[in-house]
Amino acid sequence: MNAVDRSAVRHRITVNAGLGALFALVLAFTAVQYTRQGRSWAFDFAVGATMGAVALLRERRRGWAVSVGLVVSGAAAVVARVWDLPGEPGAAAILALLVLGGSAIRTLPTRAAAVTATAGTVIMAVGFLTADPGAGVTGTPFRVGIEGWCVACGVGLWLRFLDYRRHVGTEAVRRDERLALARELHDVVAHHITGMVLQAQGARIVGRGHSEKLDRSLAGIEEAGTEALASMRRVVGLLRDADDGATTSPGPEQLAELVRRFDGHGPAVRLCLPDEQMPWPPEVTTTVYRIVQESLTNILRHAAHARSATVSVTQEPDEVTVEITNDAAPGPARHRQDGGFGLIGMRERVEALGGTLRAGPGHGVGWAVVATLPVPSGESR
Repeated sequence: MNAVDRSAVRHRITVNAGLGALFALVLAFTAVQYTRQGRSWAFDFAVGATMGAVALLRERRRGWAVSVGLVVSGAAAVVARVWDLPGEPGAAAILALLVLGGSAIRTLPTRAAAVTATAGTVIMAVGFLTADPGAGVTGTPFRVGIEGWCVACGVGLWLRFLDYRRHVGTEAVRRDERLALARELHDVVAHHITGMVLQAQGARIVGRGHSEKLDRSLAGIEEAGTEALASMRRVVGLLRDADDGATTSPGPEQLAELVRRFDGHGPAVRLCLPDEQMPWPPEVTTTVYRIVQESLTNILRHAAHARSATVSVTQEPDEVTVEITNDAAPGPARHRQDGGFGLIGMRERVEALGGTLRAGPGHGVGWAVVATLPVPSGESR
């Protein structure tokens, strides 16, 4: 489990712990109120505790959780009326229904979400219409339940819309990153294929009178074709715009210039490069540059109070690793980086090249971005 996943798990645990404390508080308050009024509180407490437990376990099966919640609340309403008990759903049960309804409508498929919203509304409306004031049970809890259910549906729909907007934005960033990577590879592939064509033309001429040189020309064609295929293999499935112009591949000197530009605008940045750097494929070089650029930009936005940052590039025979760290003290604002569109685009680019990218809290303090990119042995010599 990487740092981002651990952060998400901690967030869910914190939210559920807060909900559990709120359920316990509402149950205790309702029990005290019923005791002062001389009314039975045990049944309401049991229903509220059951509903609260279902709400806290909703993450596993949201559809089943909201279904169980609706059934329990409907059954409790019938039992309360038959046995002349305080009207159900009570305050804790209504709170649980709000959580279950909003969560289900936010995440379930459209048809299931619509069925859930309709079923909840029907149960609340039937309970309100069939409540018997003469038997000591009024429709007030059901009216409150209907209002709470409507709030839950509204909140769920709003969160569903926000999730949809974020999904659309994420897909747009991924598509743009794919197009950018394909544009950068366009020149590389065109170069190799042009070389293949020229060598094939030369081989035809050489082969007429110098057959001993033909094998050398054919070997050159084979090598150029192999390099072209290796480059194309990294972008299988990516879209490409053939009308885009040429792009450049920034080298170590551009990386040093990039770091220099960030000095003076935030924490001091230290750049560590390998002593003997073997040439990388252009797509790897460009990706390293973009990762450093995005990470330093995130430091300026979310960790400007950091004292220093380090950009470290290490090279193995078959891979390149770039790590960007800072020493900022922990702060909630910095955790927005893990869901930012910039890092989503970087992860899309790195994974398209067969690499990995991790972003999360560093060792003790700060934030770390670590990307590992494969470098085929034939292209790193």
